[in-house]
Amino acid sequence: MTGAGSRGTVRGSGRLAELDLLRFVAALAVLSFHYFIAFASVWGERPAKLFPAISTLSGLGILGVELFFMISGFVILMSIWGRGLGAFALSRLVRLFPAYWVSVAVTAALYGLTGATALDPKLSPAEYGVNLTMLQRAFGVYDATGVYWSLWAELRFYVLISILVIAGVTLNRCLVFMGVWLLAAGLLSGSDQAWVDLVVMPKYAPYFVGGMAFFLMTRFGPRLVLWCLAGISAGLAVSAAMERVAGRIGLVGYAAMPVPPWAVAATVIGFYVLMALVALGLLRRLRWRGLVTLGVLTYPLYLFHTAAAVLIVPALRDVLPPWLTALVTVAAAMAFSYLVYRVAERPVQEFVRARTRRAAPPPVPAPPPVPVAQAFPAPATAPAFPAAPPVASAAPAFPPGPPPNPRPDPWATGEKASLP
Repeated sequence: MTGAGSRGTVRGSGRLAELDLLRFVAALAVLSFHYFIAFASVWGERPAKLFPAISTLSGLGILGVELFFMISGFVILMSIWGRGLGAFALSRLVRLFPAYWVSVAVTAALYGLTGATALDPKLSPAEYGVNLTMLQRAFGVYDATGVYWSLWAELRFYVLISILVIAGVTLNRCLVFMGVWLLAAGLLSGSDQAWVDLVVMPKYAPYFVGGMAFFLMTRFGPRLVLWCLAGISAGLAVSAAMERVAGRIGLVGYAAMPVPPWAVAATVIGFYVLMALVALGLLRRLRWRGLVTLGVLTYPLYLFHTAAAVLIVPALRDVLPPWLTALVTVAAAMAFSYLVYRVAERPVQEFVRARTRRAAPPPVPAPPPVPVAQAFPAPATAPAFPAAPPVASAAPAFPPGPPPNPRPDPWATGEKASLP
């Protein structure tokens, strides 16, 4: 790596606690959107009527996934720097699949062993099996739970960035990769071709590219070309977000999702401002140890908050006030998420990490330092000089010595379809 300053090297190679906080905020945003706006079949009526005071803010929670994509662009580029394709693939498998497999199993048990009906995807055992691959959309199978659609977008991002890993990650190659992807996303944003959505992902590419640009700022400093890429991606991101939210409002009505266009634009711009603050090191004081715990809770909470709502809300909604029901459900979802992290995620990650260390070749020890006298030995025989006559007052003679020496989201309608 050339061109990285000392600040960038340190910042670029360690875990950033501020990103753990942003991850958790993104997860809470998605949870808030589902619990207080989208899960009508869970509550038995439109949640916006039950929680009118926070309906606009909760409606903006639909954009929490876009914040996830920005963070992913940042973190994935950080994680592939100096790594090979095998190491990158292994890190993603270990990070994504343990909690995901538990999520698929819990969802199958929820609808197979209880009387729960809200948000039921009505999948067969074979279709749940296909969901275990995380490639169900490639086979035309519905997602077991609606949040899985974003994982399909993540997987496609990993495939694209693998091209960069194979080519070798450098600043210039990153700039070319990001520029080409952003240009394609802008030019093809109105296309209805299936391959465009599959490969280019015009709706989400700006967020991934924006996150990558902000990581490069942490490593190489806030260069003009990086600000330009971030600014262009922000413009495309605002446009895509407003289109997505408008489509959702058109589906359910403004009363069920009272989110004005200006609020959408302000939220997306706010995401970019927050990531810029991370890139410039202005949030580095956020070093509370609890932020790491919030960070590890994020992925399980994203996966399991739907199951918690389906199981708990119908049981409590006629017994407790809506606010208290929601509070109990959120607390239960967070507790179960932490359990999944301790029982499923962390043991697997520690096991793989230990095996990787043992499989790695031992470091080659540095050769011992060679004494100067050995490095530059004196001649075998000293040259002969005539002896000087003795002088009584001569100073004592000292012998010379060596010198010192990284399908639309279904929940607004409560249907089983789970397209983005």
